[in-house]
Amino acid sequence: MDELFEAAGTLRSAYRGVDWASTSLGAVSGWSRTLRAAVDVTLHTRFPVTLFWGAEFVMIYNEAYVELIGHKHPAALGAPAARVFPEIWDVIGPMLASVRSTRRATWTRDMRLLMDRHGYPEECFFTFSYSAARGPGGQVEGVIDIATETTAQVLSERRLILLAGLSDALSKLEEPAEILDRALQVLRTDPEDLPDVDILGMDAVGGAGRPPLPAVPSTIFQDGDVVVETFAEVPVMRVRLPGVPPSADTVLVARLSQHLPLDDGYLGFVRLVGATVTQALHRAQTRQAERRVAVLERDLSEHLQRSLLTPPAQPPGLEVAVRYQPASERARIGGDWYDSFLQPDGGLTLVIGDVAGHDQHAAATMAQIRNLLRGVAHAVEKPPGAVLEVLEATMRGLGVDALATAVLARVKQDEEQARAGARTLSWSNAGHLPPVLVSADGTAALLRTPPEMLLGVQAGVTRGDHRVTLTPGCAVVLYTDGLIDRRDAIIDDGLADLTRCLTGRQGSTAEQLCDLLLTRYAATSEDDIALVVLRIPPAPAG
Repeated sequence: MDELFEAAGTLRSAYRGVDWASTSLGAVSGWSRTLRAAVDVTLHTRFPVTLFWGAEFVMIYNEAYVELIGHKHPAALGAPAARVFPEIWDVIGPMLASVRSTRRATWTRDMRLLMDRHGYPEECFFTFSYSAARGPGGQVEGVIDIATETTAQVLSERRLILLAGLSDALSKLEEPAEILDRALQVLRTDPEDLPDVDILGMDAVGGAGRPPLPAVPSTIFQDGDVVVETFAEVPVMRVRLPGVPPSADTVLVARLSQHLPLDDGYLGFVRLVGATVTQALHRAQTRQAERRVAVLERDLSEHLQRSLLTPPAQPPGLEVAVRYQPASERARIGGDWYDSFLQPDGGLTLVIGDVAGHDQHAAATMAQIRNLLRGVAHAVEKPPGAVLEVLEATMRGLGVDALATAVLARVKQDEEQARAGARTLSWSNAGHLPPVLVSADGTAALLRTPPEMLLGVQAGVTRGDHRVTLTPGCAVVLYTDGLIDRRDAIIDDGLADLTRCLTGRQGSTAEQLCDLLLTRYAATSEDDIALVVLRIPPAPAG
């Protein structure tokens, strides 16, 4: 063997087996200096290189190139390229001819070729350059191909893009049927990896308009959740989607590509597809369960809330109207309450309050505080401030650990006031929003008082009392913060808007005032709303 081939390594025997004299290149001893130099460079590099020499583009290559052509070696060595690559000659033949005729190199990145290198037309990707090898006179003697296979990178990127798109498409869907339909839409955008794909129940067949996918026997998954079999000479992979609708035995069925090896990367990709769909379905099931629990919790909280908010006491000569509007969000229900009841001496007690927190826990705490306040206020003949002091001590003694705001008001009338139809409103405010007084002349003003601590913050707090005389035609509005407090506005703006809304409403009944306020504010509220409106009707005319 010519010493030129000593650097061929494991290919020495293959070079020795070629009858070079019978090729269009002729005997090695007669090769041109250009060819010998090109062969020397080719055999001394570890990068995949092949030479396409002469008019027939006879192939000479190194060890690294063998992996790129598979079983075409060793027959490819010394053979014309058209005979070695008949399946892709329509693509690379014109490229080689162009380099030979124009002397200009080509550059191709990630070219897809269906190459028969393992007994079937395999999807392969290559980045390569064809360059002219010129002799002393400038004539093109051959073409040098420097190549690298990028199949693994291209397939990985393609599959990652599909998985990411699938995950994104399913991330916000909550209906199982919609998830399955959308999954199939996405998966069918990758016919190279998934020539046909469906999601079926056990013993189901493929969809109309396509060749049927194989049925899925109920006993097929005896050894796991993945099965790969051949159906009509086509590989088919089935991935069970356990415990998801429409049945517990839903299966992803994929007809696999006949142009790709069934290696771990391919099969792992299909498994990930199944896992992504399964996760989306499980996520939807979890969300549906959470919604059902949320509805139950909301119903429970609202039912408990309403069961405690009894009809108000309506003593003669007064109008008392109440409203409770639950929040639209389950998480915002539970802490607001109102109350209206008579004292043993005939006086009227009004309460508006709000327990910190929400949901059924806040509703249960509200029930405790509401009932304690009722009992204390009924039993203790003291001003409102003193009643709140006793309430706070009772809460601590009974272990009611909660924070709450509240306004406790009492309405009484002495003999002189009775002749004029007037009343005295006395109240104490534990960190709550100020009531609004609508006077008989239509002016509306906040009954502001020095701020005091919430209930439950500190033991032994001394509570203040405040008084105002109510004349016929006056109204007092007690409310919780859900009426006016908004995320996009400061509370003072809400209070100012409330007084404007009530200004000039002296002619409205207590019920009409409640309806007015809910109509104006409830639609934009994110919290519970509780209202108590007390009104002294104007004296009859004449």
